[in-house]
Amino acid sequence: MSQEAPVHNHHLAHTTAPAGRSWAAIAAASALNLPLGSVYAFSVFLRPIEQELQVPRSSLSFVFGVATVGFTIGSLAVPRLFRLASAAVLGLGCALAGALGIALAAMAQNLVTLLIGYGIIFGLGGGAAYVVMLQGVNLLVKSRKGLLNGYMVALYPAGAVIFAPVFDWGNRTFGYRTTLWGLSAVLLVAGVAAALLAVHARMRVLPPAGVPHSSGTKLGLTFAKLCVVFFLAAASGLTVLSQAKEIVVAFGAAPATAITATTIIAAAIACARVSGGFLTDRFPIPVVACVAHLLALAGAVMLTFWPRPETAAITLGMIGCGYGLISGTTAAGVARYWPPADYGWIAARTYIGWCAAALSLPVLAGWLFDRTGGYTSTIVIAGCGNLLGVVIALTLPRPAPVGAHAPSPTASAVRADAG
Repeated sequence: MSQEAPVHNHHLAHTTAPAGRSWAAIAAASALNLPLGSVYAFSVFLRPIEQELQVPRSSLSFVFGVATVGFTIGSLAVPRLFRLASAAVLGLGCALAGALGIALAAMAQNLVTLLIGYGIIFGLGGGAAYVVMLQGVNLLVKSRKGLLNGYMVALYPAGAVIFAPVFDWGNRTFGYRTTLWGLSAVLLVAGVAAALLAVHARMRVLPPAGVPHSSGTKLGLTFAKLCVVFFLAAASGLTVLSQAKEIVVAFGAAPATAITATTIIAAAIACARVSGGFLTDRFPIPVVACVAHLLALAGAVMLTFWPRPETAAITLGMIGCGYGLISGTTAAGVARYWPPADYGWIAARTYIGWCAAALSLPVLAGWLFDRTGGYTSTIVIAGCGNLLGVVIALTLPRPAPVGAHAPSPTASAVRADAG
């Protein structure tokens, strides 16, 4: 039987970690995760790859799904390497893997090679890098955990904001293969920069002696609820992120307008991720999660009843923002419910829900599009998931408020079922 553990106010905990340079650690994470976040701009490649490789939309949706599987496997596996290499070495290795995967995708002449390069190798490198950076930063930075983790998870959609218009320009000017080669080169440079910054920051992935951590590996009801809430938001959010351009076009917008909308939606999601983490420093986690799902639900309802070009981008942005808020809330929730030394392996396990989400509605959306030529059914399904998310979010535990200089008198009464 798993033992219940209290919800900790970790920002108050004293540790014996040696002093490091927090700004350099955050800069290292930014340098590496921004180009890896270009995975969220995958929708820009859908049409040119479809035309050249002659593969259906559902197959390319599956490529994105496989990339999330690779991401999840990489994030789950990399904590086992924490005792074997430093944060700098691990970060550089992850960047090299990502660059190799993108290079293979640039040379792909068929769907299988594209799956191996973009889906598996690039996905593995991205997931491993993400957890390495999250673990390192969370061990160094001791305050404003919600805002910190909201920023960290915002780096991926922020990368899409930067790279989506660049990819579109590159595809039109040079072709998608040359664009992918350029991304591979950027990943190499980013990996070197992140490694140097990690060394300067004295970033570490193993906690020093005296830092509290959980003794077991069982995760209970709180973890399950957090993952389900994350899954339900991610299913609709990843559908928007992976196919935003084509969804907007399907509702009647011009391709140029759709590119602009895709960039704006990714920017809104990035802001929402930061906001989700920030809000958990001031409001209970269940309230923030519930509001996030309600926002996405409102967007799904609007697009279902008013399926027009001018409303498509706005409502997709609402769905994406709901997902962004949940992403920031989930990352902050891991930091609030469990000790910082456990952040890496617990955060990695939450991405099992994210992976399942990417293999569900985004793939189903591509299959439905191949048969109906539209995305209306997909939006209805997304709304139903958000409605369920509202109900489950309200059952999450309430950690003590952050911002106080002393623990809340009732903090010890709030408990999470985490073994």
